[in-house]
Amino acid sequence: MKKIGLFLALVIVSGFVGNSAFAQVVIKYKDARLSSDERTADLLSRMTLEEKVGQLLCPLGWEMYEKNGTTVTHSKKFEQLIKDQHVGMLWATFRADPWTKKTLENGLNPALAASAANAMQRYAIDNSRLGIPVFLAEEAPHGHMAIGATVFPTGIGQASTWNPSLLEKMGKAIASEVRSQGGHIAYGPVLDLTLDPRWSRVEESMGEDPVLSGVLGAAIIKGAGAGDITNKEHVISTLKHFIAYGVSEGGHNGNAVHIGNRLLHEKYLPPFERAIKAGALSVMTAYNSVDGIPSTANKYLFTDVLDQWKFRGFSVSDLISIDGLMGNHHVASSIQDAAILAATAGVSVDLGSNAYPHLISAVRQGLINESIIDSAVYRVIRLKFEMGLFENPYVVPEKATLKVRNTEHRELAKRVASESIILLENKRNILPLNKKQKIAVIGPNADNQYNMLGDYTAPQDPEKITTVLEGIKAIVGDEQVEYVKGCAIRDTNLIQIKEAMDAAKRADVIVAVVGGSSARDFKTKYIETGAAIADDAGPSDMESGEGFDRATLDLLGKQMELLQALKTVGKPMIVIYIQGRPLNMNWVHENAEALLTAWYPGEEGGAAIADVLFGNYNPSGRLPISIPRSVGQIPVYYNKSNPQGHNYVELTAQPLYSFGYGLSYTQYEYKDIIVTQHAPFDVEVSFTLKNCGEYDGEEVAQLYLRDEVASVVQPVKQLKHFEKVFLKKGEEKQINFRLNNDDFSIINKDIKRCVEPGDFTLMVGSASDHIKLTKKITITSK
Repeated sequence: MKKIGLFLALVIVSGFVGNSAFAQVVIKYKDARLSSDERTADLLSRMTLEEKVGQLLCPLGWEMYEKNGTTVTHSKKFEQLIKDQHVGMLWATFRADPWTKKTLENGLNPALAASAANAMQRYAIDNSRLGIPVFLAEEAPHGHMAIGATVFPTGIGQASTWNPSLLEKMGKAIASEVRSQGGHIAYGPVLDLTLDPRWSRVEESMGEDPVLSGVLGAAIIKGAGAGDITNKEHVISTLKHFIAYGVSEGGHNGNAVHIGNRLLHEKYLPPFERAIKAGALSVMTAYNSVDGIPSTANKYLFTDVLDQWKFRGFSVSDLISIDGLMGNHHVASSIQDAAILAATAGVSVDLGSNAYPHLISAVRQGLINESIIDSAVYRVIRLKFEMGLFENPYVVPEKATLKVRNTEHRELAKRVASESIILLENKRNILPLNKKQKIAVIGPNADNQYNMLGDYTAPQDPEKITTVLEGIKAIVGDEQVEYVKGCAIRDTNLIQIKEAMDAAKRADVIVAVVGGSSARDFKTKYIETGAAIADDAGPSDMESGEGFDRATLDLLGKQMELLQALKTVGKPMIVIYIQGRPLNMNWVHENAEALLTAWYPGEEGGAAIADVLFGNYNPSGRLPISIPRSVGQIPVYYNKSNPQGHNYVELTAQPLYSFGYGLSYTQYEYKDIIVTQHAPFDVEVSFTLKNCGEYDGEEVAQLYLRDEVASVVQPVKQLKHFEKVFLKKGEEKQINFRLNNDDFSIINKDIKRCVEPGDFTLMVGSASDHIKLTKKITITSK
């Protein structure tokens, strides 16, 4: 007992004598009492060059596990990667889609995903010299892209809610689902501003405005953890795509972008800066170039700008975009040169892992300094320590079953879907519908489960996805509804127009559901990056989603013929667009009694749409992107630079529906604007908002600013603040917005943010082209 007591005494003393020989026995990087920086520095000092580069590799993950019935383990390929390349990160391990060839049968449910994550972590830790856990990065722009995960509306639908608090809850739910399955990094949100609806990835974005995108993106980041990755419910959020990816030449995905540096700082960088300040710890490069510099080789972006923002996370290439410096942009003559360009620019991680293995020979040949490798590794390893992976690398599979797609998350998906639906037309107040009417439900998207979900969605249990037809039947019953598909999105082999007309004649009202599709299938071929090849798609209905850029915005296939035929029946027609981009709505605008867009509303979208149709929910969605009348107007957006545009010979310059627009079943009155200047650039705007209609509802009050005279050309107007307000019928409320230096600031000719005294016009309204209250102010000094 005396010997045991003496040993305990020595242990206790060693706890107080930090420099004692006994305390030195603990390897510093394994000592959880030390800071993450101390541990990272120690671990880095022990690593070989090969081990360092391994931490910067992020190969494709879905081949790294093997499933045998109800059991799962790591694969032989994963063993080889750990042995040969010391890999420190995997991408899309749990992804399932036609590209990965993972299906509901051979893919992983949440519990098996967690087991697979544990198996890979255990092998990596036990079979590497230093026992470094791996990061698992997962696609999660509108829910975790994994079997069984909750599918929320795509980004453009999320933005249509104009509701930061709701998207914060969504961000929290997605993070929880990713972490419970063993993931650590969630790719999303997508903050690319979109000015060209021909671009294939509009659906992933949050629209055309930097303020709306930034506020909503920051809300999602806050929900995902706001950078506090010590919490086991939080993730590292990866922002996509840095930068100006959504305004490529001709609307071609990944094409060159032609904008100046000042505009870059004025419009495209602010959403990312706001999201990084909210806690985002990872940024992804883009496939495009800006003014001749490929994003993945842009040192100004990935070193200078991110350092100015005090970014403390890491950057990652888009999939094989480092290789693309050689094969696509032709600014590198070899894969090694491409790797050197990207690493020197400040890109930390190679997604795809083809290029950075060549950094080993580059260092030894003296072509790149090892300190550049060290800096990148430091950024990655430090976050592994901060996340606690060295102490707690494993998850509990049973918890994944409880966390993923639970009742709370499904209800949240429905709420986001409900608030994303935008009512664009409601002639003679035909909506809400009478539940006793006989309804003809017609169209290619009326009962198509995967067309509800959008791109970056894994296969899902059909029982858990609600279509429009199913949503309507759930409210009024089967007897009141007759369904005919009518036609497909693109495939012209399926034509049921006569049958659709016959059903319409037997009905009191027609609900026609048309639009687009991002649903991937095994008919579609994919390139290495996962983008689809449009030319080889054959009869696939896919006309949106990564790689599916459009030359026109018209409804494809026989959809317009279907609508025109239904019009001849003479019954009231409600048209719903389920779409990934703003499609041509001109004919429907003129001929339908009601028009809605639901974008891709997710798994609960059908129930949400039905609630709107029958008045169980008063639509509150507002456009985050303008809807053009013609491709000849593109780009058409509300905050264009002065001067005001003029009309074309054959067409107005105005969009069909402008940014911020959306109708309600009730009406709102704006009145009594008061502007109070507390300090030169501290201005409070107050006004009264009243629900003067017959329904309770939510209005999105929007505040715009115009700088009347500035040293550089400014937008004709720019959104500065907004608030979604619920008001019961007859209720009124005072709304207050506070503008500060940032709201009045501009990017001057020296690429500096500054404020300039002068005249400003404040505009309050329900949309960018529906201004209700205006007030001019003059600021005379700073």
